[in-house]
Amino acid sequence: MNEKYAPAEVEAAAQSHWNATDAYRVVEDDTRPKFYACSMLPYPSGKLHMGHVRNYTINDMLTRQLRMKGMNVLMPMGWDAFGLPAENAAMKNKVPPAQWTYSNIAHMKGQMLAMGLAIDWSREVATCQPQYYRWNQWLFLKMLEKGIAERRTQVVNWDPVDQTVLANEQVIDGRGWRSGAPVEKREIPGYYLKITDYADELLSAVSNPEDPNYLAGWPERVRLMQENWIGKSEGVRFAFTHDIRDASGALIGDGRMWVFTTRADTIMGVTFCAVAPEHPLATHAAASNPTLAAFIEACKAGGTTEAELATKEKEGQATGLFVTHPLTGAQVEVWVGNYVLMSYGDGAVMGVPAHDERDFAFAKKYSLPIRQVIAVEGEAFSTDAWAEWYGDKPRARCVNSGVLDGLTHKEAVSKVAELLAAKGLGEKKTTWRLRDWGISRQRYWGTPIPIIHCESCGPVPVPEKDLPVVLPEDCIPDGSGNPLNKSEAFLKVDCPCCGKPARRETDTMDTFVDSSWYFMRYCDPVNDQAMVAEGTKYWMPMDQYIGGIEHAILHLLYARFWTKVMRDLKLVQVSEPFTKLLTQGMVLNHIYSRRTAQGGIEYFWPHEVENVFDAGGKVVGAKLKSDGSAVDYGGVGTMSKSKNNGVDPQELIDRYGADTARLFVMFASPPEQTLEWNDAGVEGAHRFLKRVWAFGAKNAEALKRATAGDLSQAALRAEAKALRREMHLVLRQMSHDYERMQYNTVVSGCMKLLNALEGFKPDGSDGDTAVLCEAVSVLLRALYPACPHITHGLWTELGYAARLGELLDTPWPAVDEAALVQDEVELVLQINGKTRGAVKVPAAADKAGIEAAALASAEFAKFAEGKAPKKVIVVPGRLVNVVV
Repeated sequence: MNEKYAPAEVEAAAQSHWNATDAYRVVEDDTRPKFYACSMLPYPSGKLHMGHVRNYTINDMLTRQLRMKGMNVLMPMGWDAFGLPAENAAMKNKVPPAQWTYSNIAHMKGQMLAMGLAIDWSREVATCQPQYYRWNQWLFLKMLEKGIAERRTQVVNWDPVDQTVLANEQVIDGRGWRSGAPVEKREIPGYYLKITDYADELLSAVSNPEDPNYLAGWPERVRLMQENWIGKSEGVRFAFTHDIRDASGALIGDGRMWVFTTRADTIMGVTFCAVAPEHPLATHAAASNPTLAAFIEACKAGGTTEAELATKEKEGQATGLFVTHPLTGAQVEVWVGNYVLMSYGDGAVMGVPAHDERDFAFAKKYSLPIRQVIAVEGEAFSTDAWAEWYGDKPRARCVNSGVLDGLTHKEAVSKVAELLAAKGLGEKKTTWRLRDWGISRQRYWGTPIPIIHCESCGPVPVPEKDLPVVLPEDCIPDGSGNPLNKSEAFLKVDCPCCGKPARRETDTMDTFVDSSWYFMRYCDPVNDQAMVAEGTKYWMPMDQYIGGIEHAILHLLYARFWTKVMRDLKLVQVSEPFTKLLTQGMVLNHIYSRRTAQGGIEYFWPHEVENVFDAGGKVVGAKLKSDGSAVDYGGVGTMSKSKNNGVDPQELIDRYGADTARLFVMFASPPEQTLEWNDAGVEGAHRFLKRVWAFGAKNAEALKRATAGDLSQAALRAEAKALRREMHLVLRQMSHDYERMQYNTVVSGCMKLLNALEGFKPDGSDGDTAVLCEAVSVLLRALYPACPHITHGLWTELGYAARLGELLDTPWPAVDEAALVQDEVELVLQINGKTRGAVKVPAAADKAGIEAAALASAEFAKFAEGKAPKKVIVVPGRLVNVVV
């Protein structure tokens, strides 16, 4: 074998062998326990980044070690291939999104192959392929039949230049992120999936440990994020009555303006009401009030989420309209507030400025009354500044509230509900922050929604026999709206009901649809007769899901919802798709930049600069290596091509090999924590692998002819026994660390074991050679999941493959408890409490034997200076202290 480690040769040979033997193809096998481990599928952006490398190596280590433990392990891979980035790239490069996407898939797959991942590529899927997205369409039609999907209108962000709906994060300062055009609020039709029908079940599994489907294997913070997003609120929905009529003389909203509150105990503190800019009362008032109309138009710029509105300054305009308080009969002024969403609740809120921080700020700004109706004994109330003091404190009681005075929060809410119900104006109600999932996108590169529009029949579902509705792959978006609207070949179709000329729906599905069930398709990837089949019954639920915390809400929530729909349609037997979830930390690197003369920001690669340190060794700046000019240091942040702080995995693989890249990202930090990039750490990982190879080469001849056998009862010299004990101690810890997926300490264990091997000096005896053989086999098996190429190479070169079989299927080593038993133990020797050396005693020695050994030691004779011992203190397993 080569004496020097040559990563390119070693990795090429290993991958050639795995390909030739189809090593990673997985089939259902009832004779072994199954384990389904899956990383979130990537978007084919063109290049892998180090975050991908880390994610997939975590999965790969898990997969390989569990396979060694006798499990039937599946690790598939696919591509989340639809989406807006492909359209943007198409406009920039003037090529169809399909061409850009498939090219990127090919490149990224090549990078994955270079990493040596144990992926079963026979199960590969790409969500932009008709054989995949036909099942998106098929299930959508089933949802339509069941009433889970429906067509309705909703207010959206509309870019009038790009002719498309924008997500809230694509609206920047009221303008479209790409076109720069002022964004309009439009009410347009689209298709919605009733995820709210499953709100209780979705909530219970993340919040109720008694639920049989409780997701105990998920991080607590992810469960909490989902719980907050679902947002269950129990309160009272009630109406303020009015006599406001439209131009035709009809009462607006039947003379009732509905609101919902979780704090009905504060109802007597209402001093104003606020409605959304789109509320019918606001529209009515604006018709005769140009100032209000202008304010409403201004409100339409910007996002439509609670999160965005929460950070905006609260602004409003009086409408000149009044509604009637349902309990007091008082007239309450109606305002339009930019913080009120029409899509949440009924688009109106009651204003209680004394006991709501948002209402307090609004009232102070517009000099509206602030009326205290909750008091806490011993705490003074003030309108000077907001204080979070009233809440649900045990000592809080209603005041200035008539029949509610003296009641607690809970008592008052029940009383208010009772009074409102008697008037027919309200009742207790549960509401949800969760909203139905709008899946319609006015974009080209996505799953076509299988609907045909007929002038006579209206929207008609595409017959199942005509699926898939195939998306043409030759369109090139030009920024003037969805190109499907210009594709006559796609648009023109006969109505399935009446046969008259009709047109296809050109909206495509939200790409979250694609990622909501791909993990199911991996189980039956080539079945063209069913969405899922027997494979799903075998593999689901997934045992371990791995992905970034950025997907903790929407992707995971939609996947859970989609699974429950499939269950109710008798397609699968599981209620929750993911048993355990690991959210790996991000990979960080240093950021260097400076302002340009034009006011922009120019970023520099870390290798282009030298750090400047203060007296304490802290980085306070940097300078360019090229000319010494100053550069600002921005600390560490997520790797990004836009900030020139990414590291190309291919460069790392070309220079050091894939195993070095894998080893570094596993060793640098625990999987769930962030990883700070460190070039020195990469060099260190490479040096370690060179040491592993060098040790194998040095001992190759001895290892080839050695046979470990059962050494538990073998007569070994002390040095060999010590190595075996160290080896099995480290193995026991590494086995535990593998179980808890703490792969950084697994790597530490491998380093510790190599140190022990390098320190062992075999005497050439059969016993020493056998121990050496056993220890190296443990090292290679423990290191293999992190570094499969080098360990495969050494396993073969050193003769283990011939004796024990393929490394990937060699059983995980068992700890020999007998090896952990010591014949002798070394105790610290103290004289009058001061450490003077050590004393070795038989492991089974009693107190008297330990005392005798201590008094017979040369250290005692030297430091006792002839004095007789007064007392001997023994701390078993640790020390012996002689007092003289």
